[in-house]
Amino acid sequence: MVKEKEVLDAKSIQSIVTRLSHEIVEKNHDSTELTLVGIQTRGGPLAKRIQALIHKHSGVEVSLGLVDITFHRDDFRERLVVPQVKGTDLPDSIDDRIVILVDDVLYTGRTVRAAIEVLLSYGRPGKIQLGVLVDRGHREMPIKADFVGKNIPTQDGEHVEVLLKEVDGKDSAELRFYERDS
Repeated sequence: MVKEKEVLDAKSIQSIVTRLSHEIVEKNHDSTELTLVGIQTRGGPLAKRIQALIHKHSGVEVSLGLVDITFHRDDFRERLVVPQVKGTDLPDSIDDRIVILVDDVLYTGRTVRAAIEVLLSYGRPGKIQLGVLVDRGHREMPIKADFVGKNIPTQDGEHVEVLLKEVDGKDSAELRFYERDS
């Protein structure tokens, strides 16, 4: 059985994404050196939203890319499902650029580690930063986000599920608790 509770509605997500776009510009004074890279699946739409907001507020057109970590996951061979490969699509070069990885939820850090591995196979960024909509804690790797929309601490059995209209038809973040059948 699954219990769920909405922790972010569409308005909250929009507000968080707007704040993240401002924080990114403030921390990186030369926005022309930025490349936003969304981690497939929901990091892509978030990166695109941030890109549009940076352009709207600063007039700078930030380059945009996507990374698919499917074959770089450390649990790739343990998964029984056939992977859905979405592909990596990066701008011409990420060499010496400030690359900001964007994802929906930061949990163990393993997804981010895999995304960094993908990036480094395409070039050598000058700097890699991380922006996430939600940080739920419980890191297994020494990874910390530079830009965090909201911290939502979770307990054992709880998960944060982000829904985005581009993928799921609506914007929402839900805290889900999966009860074990007795």
